[in-house]
Order: sequence, then C-alpha cells, then structure tokens
Amino acid sequence: MTDLKAAVIGCGDVSAVHFEAIAKLDGVRLAGVCDTDPGRLAAAVGAFGVPGFSDHASLIAAVRPDAVHITTPHNTHAAIAADCLHRGVNVIVEKPLAHTLEEGRRLVEAAKASDAKLAVCFQNRYNATAQAMHSLLSAGDLGSVVGASATVMWHRDTDYYRSRPWRGTWAGGGGGLMMNQAIHTVDLLQWLVGEVVSLSGNAATRFLGETIEVEDTAEFVAEHANGVRSAFYATLANAVNAPVTLDIVTEKATLSLRGDLTVTYGDGRVEVVPERVVESGGRAYWGVSHELLISDFYSKLSEAGPFWIDAEEAEKSLRIVKEIYRQSYPDAAGKVS
Repeated sequence: MTDLKAAVIGCGDVSAVHFEAIAKLDGVRLAGVCDTDPGRLAAAVGAFGVPGFSDHASLIAAVRPDAVHITTPHNTHAAIAADCLHRGVNVIVEKPLAHTLEEGRRLVEAAKASDAKLAVCFQNRYNATAQAMHSLLSAGDLGSVVGASATVMWHRDTDYYRSRPWRGTWAGGGGGLMMNQAIHTVDLLQWLVGEVVSLSGNAATRFLGETIEVEDTAEFVAEHANGVRSAFYATLANAVNAPVTLDIVTEKATLSLRGDLTVTYGDGRVEVVPERVVESGGRAYWGVSHELLISDFYSKLSEAGPFWIDAEEAEKSLRIVKEIYRQSYPDAAGKVS
C-alpha cells in the first residue's frame, strides 16, 4: 500500500476507533482532523499532532486527503460525504447512511457519479461470527432458511442523550433506537436472511419520553424476498447492554448468535465459533471489527468498482427503519422522509 493520507471529520465518541484503525495501517497516515466544536478539535490536534480545521472544505483544500472518515452527527453524513465524493475524495462514513430517505438517495446518486469510493460502517459484517453465519448459509449445506429472529436489549439513560442532544431528536438523529443502535442488527438480519420486501412494525417511546422525542423501543415482523419470515424486537429500557441475539433456523441446523456463535445440527452435533477479542479504547457495544472494515476499504482503493458495503447497500437498512417509522407515525412526515 502506497503512502495514503487520511483525515477524520468529527472528533466525537466513535472517532476513537477510527483513529486506532488508521494508526495500525501500514502505508496510511493521519494528515488532518476536523470538528466544529473547538474543544474537541483542540483535543484531537493535541493528541495526534496534525492540522485541525473547523470545516471539511478547508481540510480538503489544505491537506488533500486520499480518504476521509466521517464520524459526525447523522444529519450531516450525506451532505459532507457527497461533497467529499464530488471533490474526488474517498469516504468512510459511520452508519446510518443518512438521517432521511431523501438524503440517503442523494448520497447514493453522488456515489454513482464519483470515481471515488464510499464505505458505510456496518462493521459487524466483519465479525468472525457473522462471517461464519454467512459462509454456512451461502454454502447451501444447511438447506433452506426456515425463519429468523433477532433482539437488541440495551440500556441508555438520560445522561447519554444530554451529553449529545442531537441523538434524541428527529432533526439530528433521524430517529432513535432503530437509527442509532439497532440498525446494525437490522443490517445483519437482511444481509444474512435476504432483502426485506415487506414488514409490519411499530416504534414508540416507552420510558425516556421526558428526555427524547424519538423512539426507545421498536418491533417488527418482516417478509424477505426468499419467502422467509423474521421477527425483531429492540429496546433501550433493559437494565444492561445484553448481547445482541440473532437466531436463524434452517432445514438442517440452527444458528444462534449470543456473542459467540453456536451451530446446532439436526444430528446433534454442536459447533461454536468464538468472536474475536480485541483491545480498544472504543465502547464494547461498537463491536470489534471497525479495524477490519477500514483496512479492507483502503486495500481496495486501487480496485475498480464500488466497495461492497456502499451507499446502495446501506440504503437497505435505512429503508427498513424508515418504514417502521412510517407505520408508527402516520401524521408526521418529517420522521419518515
């Protein structure tokens, strides 16, 4: 890998894992940082010894990075990413693709029109367990998928939202639990089982109503393109961040994800695929695979064609979430657009 220049736009919480990943990559160096918050910007400049900028256009003009990592609030993802792609800069953007369907479609079109690549951070697809599930299902030896289910039983409190007020708003986050936490599991469900063609669901605010205007609990039943039905439940009202569950039942085995993956075959055999364990300054619920996704992205910059988790791929989970909102808030167009 040649000497590539990276820059991070947004120096908040999740940027930590991006800085870690960049530091570990051979042939890639951090060349600049950007944040609209003077305190966060100063901290990043001091920590990494690179130039700092208060807007991404100035950063690109001065640093001329080969790739930028966008770790800003949801409602800025599409605009910043589209502008960077227009300037010929490769982009890694945190999930979700955008905070609205309109902005998501805008970014899809911008990516199609650019020679630069775009990746969306659905890093859990790189987990050892998710990779094993995908390989087993793709091989066909387990027979057809019969059904699937998933849960996200996590905890968030008032302080979490007050520390970053945009998270609790439709304008800033584009939604709550489903956009900011559970969308990773939604992505895995549709990636492993098949694209969702219809669903019936509901989202509601069950216990954080005095703090946020978005949902903290949601559920849906989905029909996939292959005729399989899946059931999904998520909430932030749990006492702890419990392991995400994802169960896929096939004709010949059951795949159960609970941190590690347990495969129980019809003949009684049981196999366990352990998840990788890595040391990181990031939060445990972000998973262990940002580094793998980021490394893979940089390794493919010289190849033709889009990155495999691109804007069109990320738009699938955005549409699922927004369909739940459409069914739950029929009189509030701003929540479902």
